[in-house]
Amino acid sequence: MIFGKIDNLKEEIALYPEAIQKGLKYLQENDLAKMELGKYPIEGEEIFAMINAYDTEPKAARRLESHKKYIDIQCIVEGSEMIGSGPLKDGGAITEDRFKENDVAFYADVKDETELILTAGKFAIYFPWDLHRPNCSSGKDAKKIKKAIIKISMAALKK
Repeated sequence: MIFGKIDNLKEEIALYPEAIQKGLKYLQENDLAKMELGKYPIEGEEIFAMINAYDTEPKAARRLESHKKYIDIQCIVEGSEMIGSGPLKDGGAITEDRFKENDVAFYADVKDETELILTAGKFAIYFPWDLHRPNCSSGKDAKKIKKAIIKISMAALKK
């Protein structure tokens, strides 16, 4: 898992692999706040963006998840949310396996879950060896957020 800020990319972007750079540049170069909700191709199904909006929920209502085929770059556009994070190797049992249908599996728990608060302009990158629990409220009350998720296939990362 990598945590960062869009404002720092000028200094950092060259440190990332090319496929991740493409996703981060998309976040940097587009006015995400004005974009409609939906899916936007960057390089077909290899790299694409999804713009979502929703109300956050209590941590207890959200499930840990992981992906095999895609890396996630989750970037808050408006609002704030907490994302729980931990290593896949420290995760509990899979409670629902939807890898074949949707490249996602859900997990019961993870040891030593780290809570990361993301606000507008901050991002987190999750790899297949990371568990993450997105869409959690960062305080007591639900918050409306807008978020960009860049999906980068592992195949694109290895090119």
